[in-house]
Amino acid sequence: MDLSEDECNGDVDPIVDLSSFELVNLSTPGLLDLGDAVGGHVQESKEKTRLKTKLVIAWNNVKYGGWSLKTKPRLSKSSPLYLLGQSYQLSYSGERESSRQAFSSLLWMTYRKGFAALGGSALTSDAGWGCMLRSAQMLLAQGLMLHVMPAGWTWPATHRWTKDDLEIVDPRMLDDSLRESNRDSGKPRRRSLDVMLDSESREERDHRRLVTWFGDLPSAPFGLHRLVELGRASGKRAGDWYGPSITAHMLQKAVKAFDVLNLAVYVAQDCTVYVGDVMDLCVSSRVDPSVGCRWKSLFLLVPVRLGGDVLNLAYVQCVKRLLMLRCCIGIIGGKPKHSLYFVGFQNDQLIYLDPHYCQTTVDIKQDNFPLESFHCKTVRKMPFNRMDPSCTLGFYARSREDFHRLCSEVSMALTSSSSEEKYPIFTFMDGHAEVERENTSDSINHVKTNDKMSRKQKKSSTEEFVLL
Repeated sequence: MDLSEDECNGDVDPIVDLSSFELVNLSTPGLLDLGDAVGGHVQESKEKTRLKTKLVIAWNNVKYGGWSLKTKPRLSKSSPLYLLGQSYQLSYSGERESSRQAFSSLLWMTYRKGFAALGGSALTSDAGWGCMLRSAQMLLAQGLMLHVMPAGWTWPATHRWTKDDLEIVDPRMLDDSLRESNRDSGKPRRRSLDVMLDSESREERDHRRLVTWFGDLPSAPFGLHRLVELGRASGKRAGDWYGPSITAHMLQKAVKAFDVLNLAVYVAQDCTVYVGDVMDLCVSSRVDPSVGCRWKSLFLLVPVRLGGDVLNLAYVQCVKRLLMLRCCIGIIGGKPKHSLYFVGFQNDQLIYLDPHYCQTTVDIKQDNFPLESFHCKTVRKMPFNRMDPSCTLGFYARSREDFHRLCSEVSMALTSSSSEEKYPIFTFMDGHAEVERENTSDSINHVKTNDKMSRKQKKSSTEEFVLL
C-alpha cells in the first residue's frame, strides 16, 4: 500500500506510447471513397482510444494491485498514539488492542477495478487518478460513522484479525485484565446472548448500509460515479486530477442531494467560517420559533494551504492539536498528486489510510456482501514535513451545543500561543459572508484601484486556496 518514491506521482504513463502507432484495416475496400475513409478514420480513432484506455487500466491495475515490498512502519510503545481525538498508550496491551480495533474499524476506500464505465468515458477503474476522491470518501465515511453508528462502535470482525505493526496481544493477558475489571466492579456485568446478538446485528446492518452508500455503481449517493458526475460542474471528468478544495464542494453537493440524513455540509471560503451562515444552514425549520428549530448535524470542511510550495513547518503543532480533537474527522491531504487520508499522528509522524491499492469492485447489491476490503489492518505513517500544503480539514458537530463547543475548541487549537505561528490556519467570524464581502467592497471603493490590481484580484479568485 505504501509506494516507492518513483510511484508518488499520480500521473500514470503507459509503457507503450500508442500515439506512435497506426491501426490499419487491410480488409477495408474502397480506400478512395472519401465518405468511407472519414467514417473509417473515426472508427479507427475510437478503437485506438478504447485500446489505450484498456492498456492504461491494465497498467494501473498492475502498478497498484499489490502491496509494497517495503517493511511495515513500526509504532513506538513509549509515545502516545492519537487517532481522531482518541489517545492510546501503546505500552499497555489493552490500549494497544483498542487502538488496533479503532483503526481497523475506519472505512477504507481504495482504487477499484471492474465497475461499470464512468459517465462520459470508457474507464472501468480509477487506479492512477482517483485517489483524491477516495480520500474524500473516507473523510465523509468517518463523519457518517459518527452520525449513524453508536458512540465508540468498533467492527466486531477486527477482534479476529491477525497481527499488524504491533505485537499480538496475549489472550491470557486480556482474560486476566477482564477478570481484574470484573473483580474491581464487584460482580461481572453480563449481557444476555440474545440482546448481544440483536444489538450486533442491528449495528452490523447499519454498518453495511453505510458501506453501500459508497458503492461503485451509479445509484450510490457517495460512490465514485456520483462524485465524477458532480465534478463536471467544475470542469472535471473521469481520469482528471481533483484538488482537495473542489472535492470538498463535491461532497457538499452529494450530501445535499441525499436528503435523508438530517445533515448539512458547510465549506469554508477563504479560510473563514462564518458562524451566521452555519447557523442558517443547520436550522431546517423556522415555521414556529416558539416550538424551536430542528437542527441539522454539521460537517464542516475547511480547505487550506499551509505554505507555498512546501509545508510551512510552523503549522505542524497546530495540525497536531486539531487531530487531537474529538470533533475532527480527519484531513484530506497527502503528497503532490498522491492523496492520503490523515487520521492521527505519533510524535512527528502522520498516521494515514492509503487509497493507492487497487481491489476488485464489490457487488454491494448482494446480501451479506464481504466487508473485509473496506477495512484496513495495516497502519501507515509518514513525516509531517512530507505533507503537501494543500489539504482540507474536516469536523463534525451533531447538535447546536456541539457546534458551539467545536468553535471554542478549534479556536483554542488554532490560536494556541506559539511564536512561530504568525497567522491561524483559519478563523471563525460572527455574521455572514455576504455582509462581510459588502463591507470589504465598500472599503475597497475608497481606495484608488487600477488595472493591475483588478488583474491580480481576478487571478487570485481562480486559486483554490489562500496562502498562509
